[in-house]
Amino acid sequence: MKKTVLVTGATAGFGKAIAIKFASEGNRVIITGRRNERLNELVEEIQNKYEVEALGLCFDVRSEDQVISAIESIPENWKNIDILVNNAGLASGLDPIQTGSTEDWDKMIDTNVKGLLYVSSAIIPLLMAQKKGHIINIGSTAGKEVYPSGNVYCASKHAVDAITKGMRIDLLQHGIKVTQIAPGAAETEFSIVRFHGDEQRAKDAYNGYQPMTAEDIAELVYYSTTLPAHLCINDLVVTSLAQANSYLIHRT
Repeated sequence: MKKTVLVTGATAGFGKAIAIKFASEGNRVIITGRRNERLNELVEEIQNKYEVEALGLCFDVRSEDQVISAIESIPENWKNIDILVNNAGLASGLDPIQTGSTEDWDKMIDTNVKGLLYVSSAIIPLLMAQKKGHIINIGSTAGKEVYPSGNVYCASKHAVDAITKGMRIDLLQHGIKVTQIAPGAAETEFSIVRFHGDEQRAKDAYNGYQPMTAEDIAELVYYSTTLPAHLCINDLVVTSLAQANSYLIHRT
């Protein structure tokens, strides 16, 4: 049975790959993001290439008002959401705590933590009314340990780890699955954003080894939704073969 899937942060990276993967399997998708032009292009691509329905919602997850307004605007025939993928997230800066930018800190906490909470709060009542559903939070190996200069980014992903565990407990009685996918290094726009547009520095972060791709993560997200109804992947940590943990990578 085909499903309705909402993916946040779908204009690039993991989110775009996840939306395309679900669409390629015949599911209809609701995709969200801040960049309206990219959002419209992806809606058109999905509809034309995969011949499934796609709905774009342009808003910033950091704004509770925008989140509420966007979710309330979803047409009634789209509100039977089966899967929520809380993907929107970012790293901003890579500085030791003593020289870190409070602007970077706010951006990471507001997106990675509060944004996830705002969207979840708006969607969970819809899932509860259906007495089923699946929430997938995109965490990180940075939510399992802390690496040099990772401080606030790691803290935000540790929060995602804790929130996911809390969700799993609180929603247990409502028949709602909750999964965290915690990837290691993957070559997307992640490092370009982290290094504030410095493309060479971002490219250097992936030199000397084969990192994961957005498509790799999309496959795992999709797989986690295909298990029998009585099974739930609670936590899935994944890295490339060359990566042992958040900070140890074998480069050749």
